[in-house]
Amino acid sequence: MVRLLFCLFADDTGIFEKDTFKEFIELKTAEDGSNLGAMLAQFFQVLNTPREKRMSSLDEHLAAFPYVNGKLFEEFLMIPAFNSRMRDILLQCSSLNWGKISPAIFGSMFQSVMDPKERRNLGAHYTSEKNIQKLIKPLFLDELWEEYHKIKGNKKQLLEFHVKLGRLNFLDPACGCGNFLIITYRELRLLEMDVIKTLFRFEGIKFGESGYAQVPISQFLKVEVDQFYGIEYEEFPARIAEVAMWLIDHQMNLRISEEFGLYFARLPLKKSAKIFHGDALNIDWQSLLNPINTIDVIAKHANIYLVNEPAAEYKTVNVQSESVKFHYGGKPEENPEIKFDFILGNPPFIGAKVMSSFQREAVVKEFEGSQGSGTVDYVTAWYIKSAKYIQDSNIKAAFVSTNSIVQGEQVSILWGQMLNKYKVKIHFAHRTFKWNNEARGKAAVYCVIVGFASFDVSRKLIYDYDDVKGDPNEITVKHINPYLLDAKDVFVTKRSTPICDVPKLSFGNMPLDGGNLFLNESEKESLISKYPHASKYLKRVFGSEEFLYNKTRYCLWLENAQPNELRQIPEILERIEAVRKFRLASIAPSTQKFASTPGLFRDRRLPKTYVVVPKVSSEKRKYIPLGFFTDEYIATDLLFIIPDCSLYHFGVLSSIMHMVWTNFTCGRLESRFRYSKDIVYNNFPWPKSPNNNQKIIVEEKAKAVLEIRESFPNSSLADLYDQKTTPISLVKAHNELDKAVEFCYRSQPFTSEKMRMDYLFELYEEYLKPLNLKKKK
Repeated sequence: MVRLLFCLFADDTGIFEKDTFKEFIELKTAEDGSNLGAMLAQFFQVLNTPREKRMSSLDEHLAAFPYVNGKLFEEFLMIPAFNSRMRDILLQCSSLNWGKISPAIFGSMFQSVMDPKERRNLGAHYTSEKNIQKLIKPLFLDELWEEYHKIKGNKKQLLEFHVKLGRLNFLDPACGCGNFLIITYRELRLLEMDVIKTLFRFEGIKFGESGYAQVPISQFLKVEVDQFYGIEYEEFPARIAEVAMWLIDHQMNLRISEEFGLYFARLPLKKSAKIFHGDALNIDWQSLLNPINTIDVIAKHANIYLVNEPAAEYKTVNVQSESVKFHYGGKPEENPEIKFDFILGNPPFIGAKVMSSFQREAVVKEFEGSQGSGTVDYVTAWYIKSAKYIQDSNIKAAFVSTNSIVQGEQVSILWGQMLNKYKVKIHFAHRTFKWNNEARGKAAVYCVIVGFASFDVSRKLIYDYDDVKGDPNEITVKHINPYLLDAKDVFVTKRSTPICDVPKLSFGNMPLDGGNLFLNESEKESLISKYPHASKYLKRVFGSEEFLYNKTRYCLWLENAQPNELRQIPEILERIEAVRKFRLASIAPSTQKFASTPGLFRDRRLPKTYVVVPKVSSEKRKYIPLGFFTDEYIATDLLFIIPDCSLYHFGVLSSIMHMVWTNFTCGRLESRFRYSKDIVYNNFPWPKSPNNNQKIIVEEKAKAVLEIRESFPNSSLADLYDQKTTPISLVKAHNELDKAVEFCYRSQPFTSEKMRMDYLFELYEEYLKPLNLKKKK
């Protein structure tokens, strides 16, 4: 498949004479496809043989094809048996114009033909060009173009800049089909083209409508495909990446030919991108490069390759001794070891909960067994390995990652190491955006991009998204913390109890009943019509769906129920027996033991008043809708509850201060808020010392919010908190509540999200000091 892709492309881009491959299939193979496999085997052999070594009796059609080399046609392959339909498909493919197709699209093709389960296991999420540009522009491309524009009037500096372009080395340690390398190489070649044009103007070489005069342009090119390195776990995409890099190289050579007026093609292929098939977490990345100054050899009569500078020709030296250290191009101290200049890519999107044991072990090993390393996503291992590699260097790195690495408990585990142990600095970051590409059956993933290095820069960039599917706004900042905020480096860690003196948050009531204790509206009406006294055993019940979307459901709440009354209601007894059987049928002993109380929910919490918090809520809502319940209602374990809360507690948790904290500390389900007890609630810095009057005002404003919500009885909370349909009265009520809560924090109002978050982080640190002292004691 990979070889055929190359041939189809070559047929339309001047590598082969136009349509000669198509004609070869049409004229030299049988219509039934019976000899197509054999002819392709011979064809591949010809492409791998220099012209001077080919047999003189070779068919003239085959003899006309060029020598390709590049190891693409070197390996012996078992060619499949073709039939007429397969031959027809190949001819149809060869009728298309492959010349204008971006080699980057091969990644999309690869993803489309993979088995969906296999795609998930490998984390093979092909990245679109738009998302690649989001990474490479702030990582290096914008800076290179800026440098070029500054020095393009100075010939000496421009020549030095051109040499610099030819010495840059790029590594994608999870390259897949090579999309990052392909787009990066293309952009570097486009920059080089501008550089060469400017240098030619210095030489007085003029060009007309058809481009430059006939110039042997190849001698001026310095950017080569062998500056690009990749590591890929699977062999097929690794081979795709190699070929795709040759194809983009040829496309850029055609572009050069158009600009400078002389056809230029690199045949036979001598250099190629260096794509390594293997596990990036088990490979020493530095070993992929050829060092300038020394090479250790432990072998007899080995041929080794020494390089004076990147992109220079290799020199072969015969080694006669058992162990020899060679120096080439000066004293060792004059030739520091070559390292990669940029590390970039899109490591596998595999969450902590779906990793294999092998993958988990690899992550833990990379983290050197540090606490919590068994609970982080697979991608974090690439961050840690990069941080180790870039120590004390000018290397920059950036990865596309799922947004889980900057949310929830993973932040302190990953970034605690990155910032404190390896001293990296975040240079730029894209906050959460929706990942997309051109592939069929693509996954729904929400991503961030984080660019970092072991040195600091004064100007940093945050790219913020008003719409996760839209384009970002660029914000210049002085610092970026692990939550991708312009704020201090603070880590919010898991905590079992609140840092403030407030009621504890817990799960709602878990039924563990197989659905037998629940009734819909019609079932409830039917039961009461037969047994009116059953009404006292029914309560309105709320899970997240019922709470947010105003759905009606009831449950049997049989605490303190009179046995003699229950015996008079056969339908309730039937439901109780069904619960008993459901629990006994479980393989979990912890479930079986509750078969002895089949009429009761497994977990029961019913305080007189309590606040309800949905576990998951849309990120499109300005506020997470909270509920203030009495013991007339039952909240299931699909909701969090905070028992014995006052309206003051409800008001603070319904305010913008709590929402800002939630927005930057909670985990996400896709892009939706996934509220948590141990990270969000228990770490939330409540107002330090509000006075009685301030609390009363908050309670009044909170009550107003609830009353306005009740004035729209036919609208669900999802309707009321959708920013497109929120009533103006509710908007005003929340604004008033926000002001009242903010005055509990300080006397001056906050004017931005950043000010709120800065203040909350500082208050958080203040609350932690006595807790940390107590812990140390």
